Amino acid sequence: MLDQKKRRSNSPEKEKGRGAPDVFSSSSCSTLSQNIPAKLVPLHEGTHTNTLFFVSRQSPLLFKMRALQLLVLLLFGLVGAQQKALMDYLERRLLAIEDRISLWHEQTSRYASELREFKQQMVAQLEGLDKTKEALRTELDTVGTRVDRVEREMDYLETQNGAQPCVDVDDKLVEQQVTVVKERNKAKYSKLTDCSDMISSIKAMKILKRVGGTKGMWTKDMGAATGKVYILNGTDDNTLYEFGSVRDLTSSQGLSSATSIQLSSSWRGMGHAVYKHHLYYMKEGEETRLIKFDLQKSIVVDSAVFPAKNQLPVYSLNPETYIDLAVDEEGLWAIFATQENERHISLAKVDPKTLDIEQTWDTPCVRENAEVAFVICGTVYVVYNSKLPSRSRIQCVFDVSDMVTNDDAPHVYFPKRYGTHSSLKYSPVEQLLYAWDDGYQILYKLQMKKKLEV
Repeated sequence: MLDQKKRRSNSPEKEKGRGAPDVFSSSSCSTLSQNIPAKLVPLHEGTHTNTLFFVSRQSPLLFKMRALQLLVLLLFGLVGAQQKALMDYLERRLLAIEDRISLWHEQTSRYASELREFKQQMVAQLEGLDKTKEALRTELDTVGTRVDRVEREMDYLETQNGAQPCVDVDDKLVEQQVTVVKERNKAKYSKLTDCSDMISSIKAMKILKRVGGTKGMWTKDMGAATGKVYILNGTDDNTLYEFGSVRDLTSSQGLSSATSIQLSSSWRGMGHAVYKHHLYYMKEGEETRLIKFDLQKSIVVDSAVFPAKNQLPVYSLNPETYIDLAVDEEGLWAIFATQENERHISLAKVDPKTLDIEQTWDTPCVRENAEVAFVICGTVYVVYNSKLPSRSRIQCVFDVSDMVTNDDAPHVYFPKRYGTHSSLKYSPVEQLLYAWDDGYQILYKLQMKKKLEV
């Protein structure tokens, strides 16, 4: 008994030394629950007071353990309920997703079927359109062939029955004009060359480029073999554009690729000319002044007032041009019109060195419906059109040497184009016409023949 009491009296100290983990372990709890009733019996038999103290200290511990067990069980129950609720929720969501997937499969199948049907319909319609396109193409080819045949027949008829020369039919007026011309041309023109070529037909046409606006002028240096190309865009500007060659122009992206040359003043109209490294143009302003600009030095070397008074636009279809400068084998010419002879076009020979007017002529060619003119071997060719652009044609000629008359003039029609010519510049070296037509740069190859003495 003494040993047992010692062990019981020493147990609290040992419990304090060992700490709480042994008391709250699962094995200790079970041992206490099993042994406490046996230890309570000696209390009624008068055991030592230390035993009562031990039992009273162990009772709250047992209560705590029971409460902890109940709390754990309650927690496990709550977790189980939450897990079941979560599983039920997930199952419901999965079922909803499966239903949506099933619906999506059904819709996809329906859409795929509709798309296949639509594709078949489109293929059928495209095949029908291809057949219709081929039929239209065949019809257009047939119509184009007929139109070409009609144009050839019209050209043949026009060649066989040419339009009447643009000469006044009034006999008195004709006599007056002949008298005036004879008085002005008492001194026969002395040709500088033995050139005797005249136009027979337009051999070919080549469209090179489209740069600039509706109206303008492009040309080479007609008196020097430089190969450079010059463009004067518009009817009034002061910027000259220079390309190294025709190839450079055709392969360029536009005027931005050219060398810009600033002139000292703005030009007027489209009647400019480049001759022996110089640009000749009419200055913008009230005074009709001819400017000679050195292209190599970029300076004005000479200028002169054109000695014609009361000037009029030389071409009714290009009213911006008052004086049209032209170059041929003989040199520099000026085509103009005045109120003195307002219905007709006049011609003047210009000295390119001094800008003096050497000689003038009044031609029988009228201004009405004239669009441009050019000079070849001392013969001026006036090109006519209509206010509604159609096919341009040479309808009046005048030769300063009296070797060609309107009766001998060829009935030359230009190929179909886009509008009306704003300028035509003849190259005596290449026998080409440099044309500006609605912003397009065009070359006409000429078929030539010899003049016959009248």
